[in-house]
Amino acid sequence: MSHHHESSTINIQEPIKSEARGKFGAMKVVKAMGSSGGGALKRGLAIFDFILRLAALAAALGATIAMGTSDQTLNFFTQFFQFRARYDDLPAFSFFVAANAVASGYLVLSLPFSIVSIVRPQASGVRMLLIIFDTIAVALISAGAGAAAAIVYLAHKGNNKINWAAICQQFGSFCERVSGAVVASFIAAFIFILLVFISAASLKKN
Repeated sequence: MSHHHESSTINIQEPIKSEARGKFGAMKVVKAMGSSGGGALKRGLAIFDFILRLAALAAALGATIAMGTSDQTLNFFTQFFQFRARYDDLPAFSFFVAANAVASGYLVLSLPFSIVSIVRPQASGVRMLLIIFDTIAVALISAGAGAAAAIVYLAHKGNNKINWAAICQQFGSFCERVSGAVVASFIAAFIFILLVFISAASLKKN
């Protein structure tokens, strides 16, 4: 009788253990599937990040070159009496060139880190480093673009109160070049903002 009672107890407990083991296994499978899905999403964000960095590099470098090579000379009456417009005649334009050049250099240096994020999407340290420097780059390039945009506006419209003549009617080529550089710089700044959001989204998934 005692033996039969022990056997009944074993028969009752065994399904409970099997059921618990089955639930634990199912939880592990679900967790693994979730981790795999999260890794794929992070890798997708990292690839998009890399593409955006290339686009931002093209915009910032283009803005630097366009502004840095802006130069137009007008001859009045004789070649000995000339008016010349160059970017380095104005501190705001010089700061613009420096800011975009620094941003371009940073973007080149950040590309290997972006590749690391693609290979190892779970590496949060790299993402944190990028989001810090991307935020600094946003501030730098926005300041340069904003300062240059104010000068470009005065060059197009002028300001009678401060006796600032509109020079774009005479220096049309110069104004077109610096205007294009400012637009490209604002595009780079916008891409930097997108990069910050991508890094933040990737960190949030952790």
